[in-house]
Amino acid sequence: MPASAPAPSRDTPNATVALRLAEALARHGVTLTFGQSLPSAFHLAAPHAGIEQKVYRQENMGGTMADGYARVSHKVGVVTAQNGPAAALLVPPLAEAMKASVPVLALVQEVSRDSADRNAFQELDHLALFAPVAKLVRRIDRADRLEDYVDMAFTAATSGRPGPAVLLLPADLLLEQAVPVAGRRASLGRYPLDRTLPEAVRIEAAAAALAGARQPLMIAGGGVHLSDAAEELAALQEAAHLPVATTFMGKGAVAETHPLSLGVVGNTMGLGARTHAMRPLVEEADVVLLVGNRTNQNGTDSWSLYPRAARFIHIDPDPIEIGRNYEAMRLAGDAKATLAALREAMLRQDLAARAAARPAVEARIAEAVRGWERLTAGVRGRDGGPVRPERVAAEIDRRMPEDGIMVADASYSSNWINIHMTAKRAGQRFLTPRGLAGLGWGVPLAIGAQVAAPEQRVVCLCGDGGFGHSWAELETLFRLQLPVTVVVLNNGILGFQKHAEDAKFGEHTIACDFASVDHAAIARACGISGVRVERGEDLGAALDAAFAAGKPALIEVITDPEAKPPITVFHGHFPEPF
Repeated sequence: MPASAPAPSRDTPNATVALRLAEALARHGVTLTFGQSLPSAFHLAAPHAGIEQKVYRQENMGGTMADGYARVSHKVGVVTAQNGPAAALLVPPLAEAMKASVPVLALVQEVSRDSADRNAFQELDHLALFAPVAKLVRRIDRADRLEDYVDMAFTAATSGRPGPAVLLLPADLLLEQAVPVAGRRASLGRYPLDRTLPEAVRIEAAAAALAGARQPLMIAGGGVHLSDAAEELAALQEAAHLPVATTFMGKGAVAETHPLSLGVVGNTMGLGARTHAMRPLVEEADVVLLVGNRTNQNGTDSWSLYPRAARFIHIDPDPIEIGRNYEAMRLAGDAKATLAALREAMLRQDLAARAAARPAVEARIAEAVRGWERLTAGVRGRDGGPVRPERVAAEIDRRMPEDGIMVADASYSSNWINIHMTAKRAGQRFLTPRGLAGLGWGVPLAIGAQVAAPEQRVVCLCGDGGFGHSWAELETLFRLQLPVTVVVLNNGILGFQKHAEDAKFGEHTIACDFASVDHAAIARACGISGVRVERGEDLGAALDAAFAAGKPALIEVITDPEAKPPITVFHGHFPEPF
């Protein structure tokens, strides 16, 4: 049930609608927003309701900061924007949040009501603009409906499958004298808002299917993190002796140090991947439990990985996702509550066969991991330069605490951390943009994560191509004094695009090659530490110095342009580095 919060003051003298909006947000647990100047009336009023403003630099970065904040805090991330161009630049991050099921609330200023449909400056049809990328879009035209719409937006963002909501705010409305508050008291700003359970008979049937399976497998997606269900998943894994693999977004849902944990499965299982030799464990499964898993293209290796002959069981709060690509036994409900109930049901089953099969499964996983470690030891420990990205990820991994938050940009950066970094405990967070997977979102995701968890180590890995989209946020890191360590892999190319074009066409476009850029110098110009590393043996010391300083830092690593993750479609097109 939603918590209750103190009602806002009813007798604030000269209160405006902007202040009432801030008070309504505070009721839902909002303590900060990511925004620039507009809506100015709201930002000027917000501190009176205890809401702090985190100012971003580029108009297309605030939405991603709110996304990163929401993923880590389990609260709704709030971003603000002016009408017109800033609103249009909110579309990509909201689309990412929509696809990745992250609750973000966007407050977007509109032109004054008397200027609507008159070609006012920077006027745009925001209702149409945001309709495809938000669960709910509403314009607040009347002060007496303010709290109704605010509660509607938070409910949409945090209930069912979480996602973004948008409230459109005419500039003149915010300046109006406030009307008496409606007296709403519910606090709806944490997710998941409702923890629903499937019917008991379905849970019992799923338990029976798993207990009687010859070779069961769980594949956990990002929905486990959204539901805060890692503890329940780990308990089921151990009690029922079930092997667990994860998707990209599900990484960290279970500890990869557990003997029944495979690692990340999907389209990066080629030679050199931790899970390369474990592909038969997926393909031979006869009962597959999907938890918060979208069964998307990358996670299923273009729908070629999961065994079609298997019986599928699917836990998801969104009924439409169940059976989208694989017909499944339907367990429509919250992952945390459903996994807990499923564990209890499993304990009522005869698990002797599962316990007896466990040593052999553990042995297969352990041998696959040892083989991977032997194969990749050379690239993960290679001295000299250009530096191998595998070594970069391994050096970070050795220094990452169990509660550390690893963030990566889209493209190759996400692959390097998913393959060469270890989830040391169930629930550890690895944040990657996997909804739309837009380049440039690593740094703002890391900023949002660090704001949400100021005491935890946050490291961001990005390529020079992706980092080019977010250079300006180094000033944000300096201004906010956030101790994020940004590691830029500078190989001078747009790696994934270049290698994909070479594999597909035998040549690549001229857009794939960059001029030389000194990213460390850009960092220093912004007031933060910036160092360049050109040899693998020098990287550890640079990381140690950055972490010890406890301040924002950038480490630019000159990396091998021929290095590429073990993406399945690359097999046979390029020489292997091992």
